Amino acid sequence: MPVYEYRCNSCHRKVSLFRHNFSPDAPACPHCGGELKRTFSTFAMHKTYKDVYDDILSDRNLTEGMMRNDPRALAEWNKRMTGGEKPPPDYEEMTERMESGEWPVEQIEQKRKEVMGLSESSEAEGD
Repeated sequence: MPVYEYRCNSCHRKVSLFRHNFSPDAPACPHCGGELKRTFSTFAMHKTYKDVYDDILSDRNLTEGMMRNDPRALAEWNKRMTGGEKPPPDYEEMTERMESGEWPVEQIEQKRKEVMGLSESSEAEGD
């Protein structure tokens, strides 16, 4: 049973879905519920995570950059771990800022709060 690739018209994420059979009716985006459009996908041979990690660890400049806490190194590490796929729109600006050598501190903190389910009022209550 094949895996079909789609692109969401709303959030622009690339979505891969395992389907029992192909139907002309596109499913809804699992991230935002938007309309998915089927994309042409090619055959690919993916590296294992071990292979990717071995490549990263054998790159002296990248590992030294990670040890220096260089945001460019983290952006490169992320690109290699995702196979070079463009990040979702909500992370694209953060990635671009890191690639230019800047830590997007405010955006990272905001994402942390969103993931943790924190609001300004709940943080104030915890103080």
